[in-house]
Amino acid sequence: MFEILVVDDDLRMRQLIGEILTEEGYDVSLVGDGREALLLLKEKEFDVVITDLKMPFVDGIEILAFARKVQPDCPVVLVTANGTVESAIAAMKNGAYDYLQKPFDPEELELLVARAVERRWLVHENKKLAEEVKKLSGDDFVGASRVITEMKELVEKVAPLDTTVLIQGETGTGKELVAKMIHRRSRRAKGVFLPVHCGALAETLLESELFGHEAGSFTGAQVEKKGLFEAAAAGTIFLDEINSTSPAFQVKLLRVLQENMVMRVGSARPISIDVRVVAATNVDLGKEVAAGRFRQDLYYRLNVVTVGIPSLKERRDDIPLIAYHFLSRFAGKFGKEIASFSPPVIERLMAYVWPGNVRELENVVERAVILEAGKEISLKSLVDELKDGSIDPFSCIGLMRLDEMEKFLIARTLRLLDGQKAKAAEALGIDGTTLWRKMKKYCIE
Repeated sequence: MFEILVVDDDLRMRQLIGEILTEEGYDVSLVGDGREALLLLKEKEFDVVITDLKMPFVDGIEILAFARKVQPDCPVVLVTANGTVESAIAAMKNGAYDYLQKPFDPEELELLVARAVERRWLVHENKKLAEEVKKLSGDDFVGASRVITEMKELVEKVAPLDTTVLIQGETGTGKELVAKMIHRRSRRAKGVFLPVHCGALAETLLESELFGHEAGSFTGAQVEKKGLFEAAAAGTIFLDEINSTSPAFQVKLLRVLQENMVMRVGSARPISIDVRVVAATNVDLGKEVAAGRFRQDLYYRLNVVTVGIPSLKERRDDIPLIAYHFLSRFAGKFGKEIASFSPPVIERLMAYVWPGNVRELENVVERAVILEAGKEISLKSLVDELKDGSIDPFSCIGLMRLDEMEKFLIARTLRLLDGQKAKAAEALGIDGTTLWRKMKKYCIE
């Protein structure tokens, strides 16, 4: 339950605000003396402070200054009469969240407090994410969603067992990172981890790199060379994009996996190897087998255990945590004091379709850190794809009725415009009265 502190020397006003907010489910503390409010702020943490501007002994400006000092993340709302509106606006420049002018509509108070509470919650979440990021090592797979938790549990089970693992996931999902996790948690952790991008090498060069070659076995082979299977002795070799290899190479790789031996190019002498193979593919290997593009026997040999990595759009709950992970990294790299994202930026990141997955998100955050001049990532620092609205606004929601969709759009527009009803009505193409009626109909705060 959110804690609200109400400070007002007018008993009737104090009780009125208390009744309205209590009915909304808030835990409200009522104080009639500013001096008592200062003591409470020192002893107890609040989510929002609502204070009258003009009071004897200690006024609202002094309460604002003290709250900013002892509870800097707590939004302070000033309640003011007509003659002191200018003072309230000036106070906002010194850190007040907003002001409320007497007399006010109860629903106006409810909406303002709801926005203040949401801001407080977002600040709290930002700090929590930043703390979680600090606990991560540089090569950890970032994510806490259900699908990622299940994936990590599978990795923990399979890593200690010296068996072949197939990792499946779209480009940019972090397949090599998962392969490194498997290696670090295996009995081969003290050995080397060698990644090989099969799609980046021609077949003859790939065979030479993996199996090695004898001197004179082909043009340019002037000396004997060990292959990566030999070099990775007692370690792990990671074969990325295994689906891009040719059928001829697949036959040779199958023999290596079955016999734990390699034959250097140009040699007739087999060499024993002790290496764990982790392979990865960015396509469904089962479909490749069905289409005749991948050998079935090799597929069965690789597919002892399959670790599937979901795309970023399938684990949207992880996007803020991943974004903060990259923000921490790049802010340190470029020497910038940027600690958070603005709420509209997080909303855009959550709604975008991310065709390039985590790798694309990494690039977006790096660019934003480079361009951002303030201490918080703002919309202007995002790439055009996220700024100009070329996102899937419904990608993170399922099927819904028309009335549910209308409620969703109104609430989302109000959030993006920080609760400014006039601007929200304009953006939605309706008048203010219609917006107010629909807000009441859908109980939108």
